[in-house]
Amino acid sequence: MIPPKPRPRADKVSLLQYLRLFRADILSAQPARLYRAWMAEFRTPFFRSYMCNDPALVTRVLVERPGDFPKSNRIREGLTPLLGNSVFVTNGEVWKRQRRIIDPAFEGGRLRDTFPAMVAAGQAAVARMPLGEVEVEAEMSHAAADVIFRTLFSIPIEHEVAAAVFAEFRTYQRTQPILNLAAFLPLPKWVPRFHRRATKRSAAVIRGLITRLTEGRATEIAAGTAPDDLATKIMTTADPLTGDRFETAEMVDQVAIFFLAGHETSASALSWALLMLAMDPDVQEKVAGEAQALGDQPEFSALSKLRFTRDVFREVLRLYPPVPMMVRENAVPEEMRGRKVARGAQIVLSPWHLHRHERIWARPDEFDPSRWQTEENRACVRDAYMPFSAGPRVCTGAGFAMVEGTLLLALLARAFRFECVAGREAVPVAHLTVRAKDGIWLRISRR
Repeated sequence: MIPPKPRPRADKVSLLQYLRLFRADILSAQPARLYRAWMAEFRTPFFRSYMCNDPALVTRVLVERPGDFPKSNRIREGLTPLLGNSVFVTNGEVWKRQRRIIDPAFEGGRLRDTFPAMVAAGQAAVARMPLGEVEVEAEMSHAAADVIFRTLFSIPIEHEVAAAVFAEFRTYQRTQPILNLAAFLPLPKWVPRFHRRATKRSAAVIRGLITRLTEGRATEIAAGTAPDDLATKIMTTADPLTGDRFETAEMVDQVAIFFLAGHETSASALSWALLMLAMDPDVQEKVAGEAQALGDQPEFSALSKLRFTRDVFREVLRLYPPVPMMVRENAVPEEMRGRKVARGAQIVLSPWHLHRHERIWARPDEFDPSRWQTEENRACVRDAYMPFSAGPRVCTGAGFAMVEGTLLLALLARAFRFECVAGREAVPVAHLTVRAKDGIWLRISRR
């Protein structure tokens, strides 16, 4: 089965045309040759960027020498009003300190502790799901936000502040372009960043609401009444090197990225997963049958029985990686595949193109969960699969996301049957994550 894929642009367009296409959708703005190329160069009057699809180059940048390839400040320009100085955008010692405090909250044992909250959010999503023709991206956004609030602050999405954050974030998504002007121009720090007024207003509202939650949790921690959830774990963890803990403002930055990354990316993956089930009824029935093993009150150990469902979710992350491109900047002069790459160039790593690369994967555009049980696929995974990045900067919530996605997909498939709606083809586009241009519409009925 070949699921939807954006139509790539013509190989040659002007710089102005490319920038216009890029701001609209970074996926269809790229030429078809990038699905075959090991490396490609893109020039602007102000900087050069290089897309690297060669697995050896990806490993060099992310795994072997990440300190020489820090995150590009050009990408953070558009997200600063919401994310501040969060772990998603920092580099160097600041980033290392943040990860030393955050990572313990997402270790294996903590996943088991958060599992009941995930189950509750999944059951709430089942109870809330409308029937008939439904736009499922909105429903999965609701479900994923519920998971974040239940696991982070022990409150459901119906909580007054949680509901307000969720509603305001949807407003923020409509106003936030994937990149703002400062990403393309070499502007000094003192020059205004041209953020849209609506974007800044929405970001300020979200951060104000998150500050209320964070300050309230700090009070509970001081009083000894705080629940044992992710927020409490992070706020009470000291940096093992310095003994410092996050101040309230710094914790607000981290919660903002937990919500953006943990909710937006999971919603994207789950939406495409439901479309894949609708397009492949045999796979859907197999997932639904496997989900019967969960029981009425699933326990963490039941996940081991969802092997096929996990493979389905992995295959969805291959075809529709929520974060389609990552940008690094080389801090030292470099040579890549015989080309001299000057210091300060933008190094683009594209899970979207790497996961569909014609010289790496067999049948790269085909949805085939069974590929995850083949020896041939293991080599592809090692060389060209990074939905959560790789190396020291691998997403700290990768394990969390895999448990959440597998569980919610199983619960939904067990409760409902999903069918495609004629005339409502989903067209992938990239905004903050890979979403469908006009939503993903499915016909939903109870089993």
